[in-house]
Amino acid sequence: MKYRLILAAILLPLVVSALAWQGNAVATRSYLDEASAQANTALRLAVAALDGHLNRYQALPALIADHDDIQELATRPRDRRLREAVNAYLKDINSLLKSSDIYVITPDGDTIAASNYDGPTSFVGQNFSYRPYFQEALQGRQSRFYALGTTSLKRGYYFGSPIRVGDDIRGVIVFKVDIESIEASWQGGEYKIFVSDPEGIVFMSGTPEWLYASVLPLTPERLARTETSRRYADATLRALPVTRGRLTDHDLMTIASGDKSREYLLLSQHMADADWTVNVLTDTASVRTQALTTVIAAILLLCLTGLAAGILWQRRARLNERISMQAEAQAELERRVDERTADLARVNVQIEEEVAERRQTEQQLRRTQADLIQAGKLAGLGQMSAALSHEFNQPLAAAKTYADSAVLLIERGRADEASDNIRRISGLVDRMAAISRHLRNFARKPNEKLGPVLIEDVVRDTMEIVTVRLKAAAAEIDIDLGPSPLVVRAGSVRLQQVLVNVISNAADAVEGLDDRHIRLRAWRDGDKVVLAVSDRGPGVSAAIAERIFDPFFSTKGVGKGLGLGLSISYNIVKDFGGSLVATNLAEGGAEFRIELPVADDLGQEAAE
Repeated sequence: MKYRLILAAILLPLVVSALAWQGNAVATRSYLDEASAQANTALRLAVAALDGHLNRYQALPALIADHDDIQELATRPRDRRLREAVNAYLKDINSLLKSSDIYVITPDGDTIAASNYDGPTSFVGQNFSYRPYFQEALQGRQSRFYALGTTSLKRGYYFGSPIRVGDDIRGVIVFKVDIESIEASWQGGEYKIFVSDPEGIVFMSGTPEWLYASVLPLTPERLARTETSRRYADATLRALPVTRGRLTDHDLMTIASGDKSREYLLLSQHMADADWTVNVLTDTASVRTQALTTVIAAILLLCLTGLAAGILWQRRARLNERISMQAEAQAELERRVDERTADLARVNVQIEEEVAERRQTEQQLRRTQADLIQAGKLAGLGQMSAALSHEFNQPLAAAKTYADSAVLLIERGRADEASDNIRRISGLVDRMAAISRHLRNFARKPNEKLGPVLIEDVVRDTMEIVTVRLKAAAAEIDIDLGPSPLVVRAGSVRLQQVLVNVISNAADAVEGLDDRHIRLRAWRDGDKVVLAVSDRGPGVSAAIAERIFDPFFSTKGVGKGLGLGLSISYNIVKDFGGSLVATNLAEGGAEFRIELPVADDLGQEAAE
């Protein structure tokens, strides 16, 4: 048996580590699949928005090119009055269609009319013969091009159409569409969206600092092709510090910014007509955190299952041992009875000794029965795992928040603040260990000595745990502990458990309401100290008032509570010699009132 225990102690960490590693990989893949499906929806919406925005204007250049005044101006480009008429017409059309600019170019590349003819950045007189949209339209094709304007310095998408007079092409009409309205909708969202050109240069982005940065190496060939068309005018092109990777079937991209970097899940879709690639990035930090949390929860559940199995195995071994002892005792008793019966005729003294031995055996049987009853009590300890899981949820939520915050602080170089968060996490772990010790005594009268506890300290530690829950419910709490310190006879950790449960229930009651204020008051009333937590929620209905402190009774939805919080709190306060009651307020809402005996001596600490 000893060697088996040693072998189990050696193999258990190895097995747990292997399961954790494999479980983390499986969980990460699962959450990445889920994140990819959600990001794919965002990608489809972004592509559809861009397609819809551009397709609104696709047919307009050809229609405007067929206008009589446009064709007449292409035939007589030096007619001043015709130019003025076309300028006014283009300005009206541009205002009506809410496009960026519309202008007419002669075959030599000179602009002779434009919707912005009277503006400070007028295109009239500018030569755009170097633009691909002009060159393609002059060859008789409908053209498209996206670029940064060399005159206006505004990004836009250009539609070009030839102006045909008979069988001749006398000029080009250009329609420029503003794309910044779509780009503005990408800022501040859950996903980072950007559009890159065939050279990998970011042309549109919800993150302004990524504009004109390349996600592909800026080779001389790529730079030459970009400069030939003057796609980005005089903008400075630079390489975005990215590192690409792959996890299972998912593409990953890590982007460095200063002394920190962030990993993203990358989804891309090419728009053939526009020759763009739309990219959606999803931060993988939350995915990896969810995977880690799932693995930790699974390991904890596995450990609890192993603990329950160990207790059951030990109980079964002890029961078998007692049964064996009883069988041996019974066999010994029968042998002695046979011996005493054979000698009954000769010695009466031996009969008296035999009677005494029988009485002693009966006493031993009674002791054995008492031990069996105690073993039955020990079996009840396995039922406490549900309460242990319930009481750990709130400190674990706070520890997760501190851990996430510490990661961000470390990435930002704020090591001192991150160290403070880690110390807080360590304190929460110590507190959970203390909670575990107290839950072991929950089914019976606690053995530890109670002592004086300062209410102010308990409230301060409680707020560290419930702050996350209050923020999630968008609730505010007003605390009034009176002018002088209040000291009660209790245990600090278990009293903190009671306040955490009561305040969390108040947050649940006010969540989603207009009035989300919670009030915590404390005052002395004779030889008692009263702690009252009130809210403006729906209150406690008469139908559940008598059952509210029963174990496993809950009014919450499925999966949102075990119904143990108030039952545990009620028994803890009762162990302190106090009381816990729930009442409805006249102005609406509920109030939970905790009354505890006063302890004026702070010289002795409660054993927690």
